[in-house]
Amino acid sequence: MEWIERVGNLRQWTHNGTRAPHKPLLLLYALGRFQRQPDRSMRYSDIERDLRELLQDYGPAHRTSPAYPFHHLVSDGVWEVRTDDGEPSPGTGVRVLRESGARGQLVPGLRAALSTEPALLGQLAQLLLDSHFPPSIHSDIAAAVGLDLEPAEVAARTAGPAPERRRAAELRRRVLVAYEYRCAFCGFDGSIGRVPVGLEAAHVQWWAFQGPDELANCLCLCSLHHKLFDRGVLGLDSGRRIAVSQEFVGHGTAARTQVLALTGQTLIGPQRGSARVAPEHIRWHTAQVFRGEARLAEHA
Repeated sequence: MEWIERVGNLRQWTHNGTRAPHKPLLLLYALGRFQRQPDRSMRYSDIERDLRELLQDYGPAHRTSPAYPFHHLVSDGVWEVRTDDGEPSPGTGVRVLRESGARGQLVPGLRAALSTEPALLGQLAQLLLDSHFPPSIHSDIAAAVGLDLEPAEVAARTAGPAPERRRAAELRRRVLVAYEYRCAFCGFDGSIGRVPVGLEAAHVQWWAFQGPDELANCLCLCSLHHKLFDRGVLGLDSGRRIAVSQEFVGHGTAARTQVLALTGQTLIGPQRGSARVAPEHIRWHTAQVFRGEARLAEHA
């Protein structure tokens, strides 16, 4: 399908595995706005703050102006920009975008397709989420951009074809065995009967960014620590000790005991004979996901 192919082939700046989800985040935001106001364009000055916050929350650690995706997404054939004078995008300068009254919206052909094929919006949104972000934060991003995706439809799309489901299930089994059915950060080992609950196979280098499905790139984490790891609150240092971001703020007992107290702690597992997380994947996560600087341990 034309629009699925276009969205799946967004041109992005890349260098040595660097994340650049600027266009995907803008396009997800545009899909959310289309869902609520199909015929309304978006003035750059009105959405600049929203885009900046999306990039800050879900982009890489280094800051990038929201003007870049606003202008450059035009080249992918899914987005158009016009100024108050009817001229095309004036460039990536924040000031000129503001002063020219630049407005952006999905191109007419895509808007027409979304109107006649209601399922297409969800397909495009899921494609963007799967291609650029780990599953643990999909719902957070959808909420942040104002996308209302039906839970049943999301579950069906996320499940994917049978080979992918088998691959994910087999990887989770191998990871849980290697870590003896315990969270590598906190030791949580809950189960209902013989079935473990709340334990997940977490990629260190995200699968969407060439992170391999192998033990050297995975951890067994509980649901809470998996999400915090993928949001950059938690990480690993070169000695495979747990790092906690200085940007994390939590004053309650749960935040102190479940997050802050992990600072400098060694991983639990894997068992002897299982591959430990490889340094190159730790370096990727530190550079591309971990937020800011790491806290110092109490005893440091």
